[in-house]
Amino acid sequence: MPYDDKSAASLAAVKAMESGLAANEMDMTKYFTEDFVWRGNQGSGTKRGIAEFQRNWQFPLRAAFTDRKYETEHFMADGDWASCFGHIDALHSGTFMGVPATNKRVKIPYMDFWRIEDGRIADNPVSVDLAHVLFQLGVDVFDGKGWENYDNGSVEPPKPE
Repeated sequence: MPYDDKSAASLAAVKAMESGLAANEMDMTKYFTEDFVWRGNQGSGTKRGIAEFQRNWQFPLRAAFTDRKYETEHFMADGDWASCFGHIDALHSGTFMGVPATNKRVKIPYMDFWRIEDGRIADNPVSVDLAHVLFQLGVDVFDGKGWENYDNGSVEPPKPE
């Protein structure tokens, strides 16, 4: 398959999967290979296979956040790989990382990368900004020591000697 056609096919595969997630589809086998790996950043864990992905990511996310709207800002594709960044706009209606439901609307920022094999996702490195989500729920995982303080001028950043 020519390179540009492969990129277009990869992009189509991930857009179909994202639409399936947004529609609360339960059968993910049409989107993921049986042995795919979902590799999240710290706090998100690694999921091996569809059953583990659903049990340890998809279902807990759905339980914690309802009325979800996937707001992808930009998709990109390069051969067998596709990626995107955006956020989920959702209602915090269940326990999330120990925080009971607040019924606050939150933004869950994400960056996803997918490697496609035979039209399905085989590998999915992902970064979800869990610290930002928790901050919206009243938990500052940085205990006031985030580097945003350098940006807003409230703390002088250290300099190398």
